[in-house]
Amino acid sequence: MAASASFRFLSPSAPNPHDRLHPSLLACPTRRRRLRATRCSSTPQPPPSPPLEFPLLPFQPAEVLIPSECKTLHLYEARYLALLEEALYKRQNSLVHFVLDPVLSSSSKDSFAVRYGCLVQIESVQKLDFGALVSIRGVCRVNIKNLLQMEPYLRGDVSPMMDKSCDETGLGLRISRLRESMGNLHSLQMKLRVPEDEPLQTNIRSSLLWSEKETFEGYDEEFIPGLLERLSFAAYQSVSGMSDAELLTLQKYKIKAMDSTDTLERVNSGIEYVEHNIGMIAARLAIQNI
Repeated sequence: MAASASFRFLSPSAPNPHDRLHPSLLACPTRRRRLRATRCSSTPQPPPSPPLEFPLLPFQPAEVLIPSECKTLHLYEARYLALLEEALYKRQNSLVHFVLDPVLSSSSKDSFAVRYGCLVQIESVQKLDFGALVSIRGVCRVNIKNLLQMEPYLRGDVSPMMDKSCDETGLGLRISRLRESMGNLHSLQMKLRVPEDEPLQTNIRSSLLWSEKETFEGYDEEFIPGLLERLSFAAYQSVSGMSDAELLTLQKYKIKAMDSTDTLERVNSGIEYVEHNIGMIAARLAIQNI
């Protein structure tokens, strides 16, 4: 990346200069702690901890990654293999996934907006003759405060971004409906005929199981969203056989979810999205069974 490039650091809720799709990365902290996460409440939160330093992996604007989502990367460039080594051995299997979005500028420098950072945990690494396949899981939205290093790969200061305080009692029924809808969508997907190499566990089931975990090891408490916030993201997952138009719709929902700091708003949108997919899969099953 050219040394003359300039960067604008935008929080997920900041307006997009070009109203385009954008993804971002998350980073994981260095202190290990076993904890139970229940963050969404009316109790005032303690002051935020200082930003922590992590390697940053940039992506194209159409590749937003959200908390609870799993993704497989093929890393093969020397700089990104070096980044992977730092994440594995110095950052407790964590790095930040983010989007570099080009921004029009009157100067001669290349300008980019840094958006949609997401802390990710490396779940597995498969070494290949040419690079490595790396499975990552989104954990928490983060703000990328500052770039500290440009070469051979990016490194920066990041801090967690959580939803605003909310009343859990108003969320109970909506969360129950979301869980029920996600379970129904998983059951329908399991009836579809899919390629043999597809995993038996659907993306939405995998994300739901991760979100419902009671304890998280290897994370700083500041970087673990509460249960309700984690569940609110789990709905926005791809299903087998999506068209380009359906993937674009999913991307728009994911961006809306990343921008929002209102858990109830995200849950309601998630219910809407999951129930839309239930209708889509039900139609495919009807055609399949003709």
